[in-house]
Amino acid sequence: MNSKRDYYEVLGVTRSAPPDDIKKAYRRLARQFHPDVSQEPDAEARFKEINEAYEVLSDSEKRSMYDRFGHTQPGMGNFGFDFGFRNPFDIFEEVFGGAGFSGARRRGPRRGADLRYDLTIEFEEAVFGCEKEIEVSRHEVCPACNGARAEPGTTPIRCSECGGTGQVRRVQRSILGSFVSVANCPACSGSGEVIQTPCSQCNGSGSVYSGRKLSVKIPPGVDQDTQIRLASEGELGQQGGPPGNLYVVLNVEPHPVFQRRGDDVVVEMQINVAQAALGADVEVPTLEGEETISIAPGTQNGTVLRLRARGVPHLRKSGRGDLLVLVRVAIPTRLSREQKRLFQELGQTLDPEGVLKEERGFLEELRDLLGL
Repeated sequence: MNSKRDYYEVLGVTRSAPPDDIKKAYRRLARQFHPDVSQEPDAEARFKEINEAYEVLSDSEKRSMYDRFGHTQPGMGNFGFDFGFRNPFDIFEEVFGGAGFSGARRRGPRRGADLRYDLTIEFEEAVFGCEKEIEVSRHEVCPACNGARAEPGTTPIRCSECGGTGQVRRVQRSILGSFVSVANCPACSGSGEVIQTPCSQCNGSGSVYSGRKLSVKIPPGVDQDTQIRLASEGELGQQGGPPGNLYVVLNVEPHPVFQRRGDDVVVEMQINVAQAALGADVEVPTLEGEETISIAPGTQNGTVLRLRARGVPHLRKSGRGDLLVLVRVAIPTRLSREQKRLFQELGQTLDPEGVLKEERGFLEELRDLLGL
């Protein structure tokens, strides 16, 4: 059972709180529980919890996902989705501009950014699964300097402006007291080192932007907007931090015959009035090919026949959905003289009260069938 507190409860806001209220709540709590000023024994844990909640609720996409699924994200393992939390002190500095606290923890390793790749697949590929090769452009460690940023054969020197700490400190005074402002050293950009001879291949950045081919395994049963997480395939981390993740977001092309409703598949099949009245064996398309089914005598227009376990495989569990066959009785629009005569004779023998009521729309019938 997940022991995490509700993010709205953590920030003390309602679920309908606008972004401005969420930011105000974060600023108040982050100042209160920042480990540099708070004397509470659990200050650091509370500070991380506050930043985690703010990172999710301040992002519209992450907030929407959290509102739908909570802490239990849709999917596990390589097919799961996580929020990719950043260093809480990085978030704090973005909101407060780096003023007011020591910020010493910022020099530690930082996780790389997550990447997104939109992949279009066919309907059958979503149903049965497949393997796709994609090419993703991202920053890679420079092969010439191996990320050291200096030209091979040379070494960086300690920054004279910050003494190798990577940070410069300034004291700001206000009516509330003195605050220590800590910022990255402008001379060395926070690294504590100065590159006298930058690597010629990466221009001293330590990384190069290039494309990389990856193989993506798509499990059976995925649907529109399913996200597949490829761990550690995102952007490079900073200062030795781990790389981010790559999220492959699926777009499933529509099928000309089948319509998907959850894990069930709907197919529309037409029969003539004679088949509907007398019954018949007819061919119906399924995901595996044509299959013969029996139409009972007296079948009405709009009847739905259910073929068990002929639908989409359940994602992350065994079994399949069903194939729903919606029967449409085709009324002929052109009749020969003989056909007209036969219908007239037949009509004289039929009970007028047995005439079918006005047909309902396809979606209305499906709603009734599925209990929607």
